[in-house]
Amino acid sequence: MGNSNIIVEDRKVVQSNGKHIGPSGKFSHKTFIVVPAYNEEKTVGRVLNHLIKRGYQVVVVDDGSSDNTHSIISKARKDSPEQIFVCQHLINQGLGAALKTGMDCALNHGAEYMVTFDADCQHDPEDIKNILIPLKKNQADVVLGVRNFDHMPLFKKMGNQIMNTLTFIFYREKVSDSQSGLRALNKKSARLLRLHYRGYGVSSEIIREIKNHRLKMVEIPIKTIYTDYSLSKGTNTSIGLEILFKMILDVFKKF
Repeated sequence: MGNSNIIVEDRKVVQSNGKHIGPSGKFSHKTFIVVPAYNEEKTVGRVLNHLIKRGYQVVVVDDGSSDNTHSIISKARKDSPEQIFVCQHLINQGLGAALKTGMDCALNHGAEYMVTFDADCQHDPEDIKNILIPLKKNQADVVLGVRNFDHMPLFKKMGNQIMNTLTFIFYREKVSDSQSGLRALNKKSARLLRLHYRGYGVSSEIIREIKNHRLKMVEIPIKTIYTDYSLSKGTNTSIGLEILFKMILDVFKKF
C-alpha cells in the first residue's frame, strides 16, 4: 500500500504517491549500502563521501530531519548521481521505518546484497567488504557486525549486554551484539524479513526474523569509532523500556 509521506528521489518510485527525480545512470553492481539518517547534518556528508569514494551504491533515507540533513544529502546526490538514491520521509517515522524504506528501495533496484550502515560516523567503511565475504561465499544469509566492547564506554556496554540478554530470553537467539547497526543481508533474507517496529526495536526484531525464518547468521568483528557525537545516539533507558514492552507483546501474540 502506498505511503504519501515518502518521497523517492529516484528513477523508479518505491512507494506509490511519491515524487521522483531520476539519476542519470544505472547501478554498476548489485551491492547497496542502506543509510538511515535523522538529524545527522554533522556527519552524514562525511559518511556518504567515504562510501562514494569506495565505489558503493548508496540508498540514503532522510527520516524527516528538521536540520540540514536533507540539503547535504541532496548535494551529495547531485555530485554523484550514478551512486546515490535518496528517499525522504516527510515526517520522522523512526529507525525501523527508515531501514524498511531503504531496504525496499534497494530490492526494487535489483540488490543481491545490502549493508545497513549508520550515518553518525561510528562505522569504518573498510569493514563493509569483510562482512560481505560470508554472503558472497554462500556461507551465510545474514552477517552481523560485532563491535569491540572492550573499548565501549561502560554505560553503553551495560545497555548492550542487557539488550543481548533480553533478545535471547524473548527470541531464543544468542548474539554478541544485537543492537549493532552494521549488518549485511543477501536478497533472500532481505525479502523474508517482516519488519513492523518503527523505532530502535527493529534491531532486535531483525534477530527475531532471522530466527523465525531459520536464516543462517554469522558474526564478524568490526571497528567502531566512538566520539561524543556517536555516543549521544542510539538507545537510552526510555528506548530500552519501549523495546522490552514490544518484546513482551511479541510473546503474547504467540498465544
